[in-house]
Amino acid sequence: MPIDLEEIQRVRDEADCLMTAQQVDGAISEVARQITARLKGENPMVYCVMNGGLIFAGQLIPKLDFPLEVAYLHATRYGHALTGTFLDWRVRPSHDLKGRSVLVIDDILDEGHTLVAIVDHLKSEGAREVLTAVLINKVHDRKARPGQRADFSGLDVEDRYLFGCGMDYKGYWRNLPGIYALKGS
Repeated sequence: MPIDLEEIQRVRDEADCLMTAQQVDGAISEVARQITARLKGENPMVYCVMNGGLIFAGQLIPKLDFPLEVAYLHATRYGHALTGTFLDWRVRPSHDLKGRSVLVIDDILDEGHTLVAIVDHLKSEGAREVLTAVLINKVHDRKARPGQRADFSGLDVEDRYLFGCGMDYKGYWRNLPGIYALKGS
């Protein structure tokens, strides 16, 4: 089924802006400060979770002023759907992680099932510790694990359908510099 670009544009035009580009940038700088304080001197392996984590990682990693390795992995529960189903590993981590600190960067911690599966997998590969960083922590009580939070998170945002800064609407609008909510969600 072809994408209706008029619908995609209408969704953007009608959306509520929850966080401006300036608010997002300030949150990213604060996350970078916290990560630097925690991981400086650790020689971490940093994984970006594709596709959602790409925008956040691209803005965050240049602010980390210490030696690190960067790679990506791709695990998803959504595809272009609006709700998640099963975990689909499209690209698995390929580096030797034995004894290393690992930082996983993703766009959002919603229910957290995908992030839990990724962290568990990296630990099973021998990582000494696995830390997580997300731009958005969605505030609700449906987390995969009670009280679940990322080790580093930029912004707490209400429980709505979000897009922008890596999060998408049917594959579109990851490129928006702010955080938007679908009208009526």
